Amino acid sequence: MELNVQEMIFQFVGGLGIFLFGLKYMGDGLQRSAGDRLRDILDRFTTNPFMGVLAGIIVTILIQSSSGTTVLTVGLVNAGFMTLKQAIGVVMGANIGTTVTAFIIGFPIKDYALPIIAVGSLLIFFFKKKKINYVGQIVFGFGALFFGLELMSSGMKPLRSLEAFQELTVSMSSNPILGVVIGTVFTVIVQSSSATIGVLQGLYSQNALDLQAALPVLFGDNIGTTITAVLASIGASVAARRTALTHVIFNLIGTAIFLIFLFAYTPFIEYLRDSLNLNPEMTIAFGHGIFNITNTVIQFPFIAGLAILVTKIIPGEDSEIEYKPKHLDPVFIERSPSVALGQAKEEVIRMSEFAYKGVKEASNYLTSRSQKSAEKTVQYEEAINNLDNKITDYLIQLSATSLSGDESTRHGMLMDSVRDIERIGDHMENIVELVDYQISNKVKMTELAMNDLDTMFNLTLSALQEAFDSLDKWDVEKAQEVVKLEDKIDKMERTLRKQHILRLNEGECTGSAGIVFVDIISNLERIGDHAVNIAEAVIGEE
Repeated sequence: MELNVQEMIFQFVGGLGIFLFGLKYMGDGLQRSAGDRLRDILDRFTTNPFMGVLAGIIVTILIQSSSGTTVLTVGLVNAGFMTLKQAIGVVMGANIGTTVTAFIIGFPIKDYALPIIAVGSLLIFFFKKKKINYVGQIVFGFGALFFGLELMSSGMKPLRSLEAFQELTVSMSSNPILGVVIGTVFTVIVQSSSATIGVLQGLYSQNALDLQAALPVLFGDNIGTTITAVLASIGASVAARRTALTHVIFNLIGTAIFLIFLFAYTPFIEYLRDSLNLNPEMTIAFGHGIFNITNTVIQFPFIAGLAILVTKIIPGEDSEIEYKPKHLDPVFIERSPSVALGQAKEEVIRMSEFAYKGVKEASNYLTSRSQKSAEKTVQYEEAINNLDNKITDYLIQLSATSLSGDESTRHGMLMDSVRDIERIGDHMENIVELVDYQISNKVKMTELAMNDLDTMFNLTLSALQEAFDSLDKWDVEKAQEVVKLEDKIDKMERTLRKQHILRLNEGECTGSAGIVFVDIISNLERIGDHAVNIAEAVIGEE
């Protein structure tokens, strides 16, 4: 008996491992075949909550993980690419998309799992083309998924004869909440609702569970899968935490509704099973699919209400950065190039604000060691990169139109300014990396060195502010002020280098501290150079 228990555990755990590996490997292959443009799908096609639902379905089918889609969505909301209402639509779509795995499992392919793995291996190891390799990855993962299921099913067969398990299933049939708790806890542990529903399909096919007990476990699986997004939202923006909470509330409400009507839902699934002649695995797949589709249909009209509810539960200002451009309307390019040029300038000014704020956050990170400041700097840098691409594309389209001589000059000036601001973003990220190095390697700088850095940061920020103001107002006086400030920055950089070499020679600070110090002032000096480039363009333009 001891050997049988061991064999049962080994088969189940090993089968679960192979199933999870197959699921991930298949999802990775699908993702690579799709050209790894999932973020773009979510970014472009979530113009409204309904499109968000469709995008959520598509992306979840491609990566075979609702948790993965929700985590991606939390990241996009955190970055300001997506509003809370759009994100709620994606979360709903992800719940529908994840049911596809259960339907795949419902097909009787277990007997062909090993030949499918063999075909996948052949495509991976005997072909050089990447696309064929990705297809091989999908096929191999598909076969591994079914092979893992077969092992799990074999491992679960003896459960029917265990008295303790029989008592548990009887309790679950009479107490659906117990089934929900078991499903939730198991999914939280395994971190995959697809895997736990696969296990449920196996138990139901072995007659180890009746439908009355299996359906509440299925509802619990949907609650358990929300934990991944909750973990991903820890430390993220207010809007990102609200998105994760929406996922939890959405599944809790759905579970509550279906538990109330379980007395009617169970006979309905039994009716479908008998009338459509469904196998046990497909019966659970239908139960899962109908649950998620109906839940989305019921709650979709209340997306605005859900957004208000999570905003009340998690108060606070939405401090996320809006990555998307606000002023680049393509209509103006053809109809009024001069207006389009003004729109581009407005977007460049937005970009410059991100650069100023990013450098300020980098300065805060150096003095306060606040991780939030580091994250903010990186977010500002990502926003700058995104706007760099969008503004440059817009200006390139604009260059094909008929611009006057003055407009052509300003057009070129904006192109150069965008490039300079993008470089400023790179330098502020470099500073964050240097402070990261300082923290992780416990590099200590003298108080005098820290004061010097603070002074140089303030001077650099003043130069940036004047440069961006001169660009905004085409103000030559402010631009000339930047040239003077940049001259001070250059002199300060040379002076601080000499002073730091003296401190090193006198043993007041370490070599590591010297490297960090010199690299930071070097990055600040280069930021000053880019500020003066913008100012000189304004002076030259006038």
